[in-house]
Amino acid sequence: MRPILIAAAAIASLSSAAVAQTSASAVIDKRVIGAATLENIPPIPTELATALARYQESRAAGFADWTEDGGMLILTRFAATAQLHRLKGPAMARTQITFAAEPIAGARAIPGSDRILFARDTGGDEWTQIYAMGPDLKPVQLTETGTQNGQLVVAPDGSAIFWSRATKGSGDRTIWRANPADPASARQIFQGTGVTAPSDVSADGKTVLLTRSISAVEDRLYLLDVATGTATEIARGTAASLSGARFARGDRAILAISNRDSDVERLVEIDVATGKLTPISPSSPWSVEAFDLSDDGRILAYSINEDGYSRVTVQDFATRRALPQPVLPRGVVGALALSRDGSKLAIGLAASNAPGDVWSWDVRGGKLDRWTESEIGPIDRAMLPEPKLVRIASFDKLSVPAFVYRTRKVPPTARTPVVIVIHGGPEGQSRPGWSPQTAAMADLLGATIIVPNVRGSTGYGTRYLNLDNAEKREDSVRDIGALIDWIKTQPDLDGARIAVLGGSYGGYMSLAAMTKYSDKLAGGVDLFGIGDWQTFLKNTEAYRRDARRAEYGDERNPAMAAVFARISPRANVAGITKPMLIEQGAKDPRVPRSESEQMVAAIRANGVPVSYLLFADEGHGWRKKANQVLSQQAEIAFLMRLFDTGRQ
Repeated sequence: MRPILIAAAAIASLSSAAVAQTSASAVIDKRVIGAATLENIPPIPTELATALARYQESRAAGFADWTEDGGMLILTRFAATAQLHRLKGPAMARTQITFAAEPIAGARAIPGSDRILFARDTGGDEWTQIYAMGPDLKPVQLTETGTQNGQLVVAPDGSAIFWSRATKGSGDRTIWRANPADPASARQIFQGTGVTAPSDVSADGKTVLLTRSISAVEDRLYLLDVATGTATEIARGTAASLSGARFARGDRAILAISNRDSDVERLVEIDVATGKLTPISPSSPWSVEAFDLSDDGRILAYSINEDGYSRVTVQDFATRRALPQPVLPRGVVGALALSRDGSKLAIGLAASNAPGDVWSWDVRGGKLDRWTESEIGPIDRAMLPEPKLVRIASFDKLSVPAFVYRTRKVPPTARTPVVIVIHGGPEGQSRPGWSPQTAAMADLLGATIIVPNVRGSTGYGTRYLNLDNAEKREDSVRDIGALIDWIKTQPDLDGARIAVLGGSYGGYMSLAAMTKYSDKLAGGVDLFGIGDWQTFLKNTEAYRRDARRAEYGDERNPAMAAVFARISPRANVAGITKPMLIEQGAKDPRVPRSESEQMVAAIRANGVPVSYLLFADEGHGWRKKANQVLSQQAEIAFLMRLFDTGRQ
């Protein structure tokens, strides 16, 4: 059976290395590969590296913006990082226009000109800078080094841009304005409180719509008078989410995605003068995830997240009449943007068997055009695992959804090992989009990959989202316990060979699951996860801290501090009795490397094997191809070793 035998010749040596580490846990085998430092990670077998390489050659295309001439700006990786490309039309060649060592985070075309704006940071540190660039392809930095800049909006005539800025040590953001053709024109126009950012600019450029994000379920909207710097709150009322806000109806109304008076998020219209809120999207058990309105206010497009899959709707906003609807591959929408004249809708879409690509929909003529066709690499598309949605009854009978990816290379009745992959956030959702990592694990391990959306995930309503808040944090970990118990009842799953893997908040979940369920698990992988809630909240960057307290709880409150002391993986490290692989970016501003390194030290102090992989040029996640390759190699080699050792 090919998936299990892929590295059979090398498994013995890997297992021997693990035994040697266990018997002499204080000995650290350290080596450096590129920007990575590896501790107690055995050499990667050549056969594994070769087989895995097939899954590391795919690339995706992401929509950035429409250009003034009707073309598109696209983000694609052809070398080590994602860079900006220009497309003149559907299926035409991608012309690369940025050539930085760091990946480009996003871009906007400036209306009425041939210039563009884009953003990037350094080594994943998230201290993002904004650049302007013309046809000469020479970027000019518009923002101040050492600050974090984002949420860029552009005046309709292109004469001004607005963005939010954060500085070291402050949880507040300021709002800035500049002429994109003149870096010296940058000026602060407003001192915000907390996470405040521009969402849109009025047609005359005199008013900026601001959003202040309190938490995942609460936002506030303000109108900022650019001339006076005065901000006036609108749509006051019951605390609710108000995301993606933008002007409509000649700036007399605002469209936003909101859960006000609803468990799910709907598209709503807010009257600026009265604050009256009117639902726009029809009643549904599913949430609206994205929308766009044409510049002339005539065409409205929005997508709904239906159990993880996206469905796009297009309508005449003035008459509410349905227009021709695009029939798209079943997948996940990553971008939705109408062209300047409102005639075409750009749709970024990824599926479980295809990388992200960009399409356009003729909103009047009903014609779908494919702009990009990204390479899947040397993979047999027919053999990719198709996600199956299941629901698990948790400890309190809550129904927890999970996507199950089973390799097609083993017989349907064969008992496979299992990898539970837990998403980050926690305000996030695992969805059936393109994941070569999932496909590679399923294939090369001969495994079933189960991707749950535990309580606290988005996509299932506000009540579900709030079920893990503050002192209820461990209830989401108990969802993983229920999933482990379910796995052990399935005839086609090997209950003796289960591992957990997660990143960020999913890394915390992996650590927490290992403290509670090591007796039921073969081992775990933690990527930049939270090891101690109090040190995390103390050391995460100041511009994130208050928003995190709103979700996790405030460590300054003695009662909450007591909960953190009880549930932190660091406090329960004695429960981790099986091997772990921990990975971290040295420049991570969200979950600092100290979180991972204190867990590595604590686990090793108990004599339990732990491997550690540190990337010097990454932050919160791996964005450079060489690092992605090494991380995947280490993870699959680690899991192979676990599952070979746990075989009955």
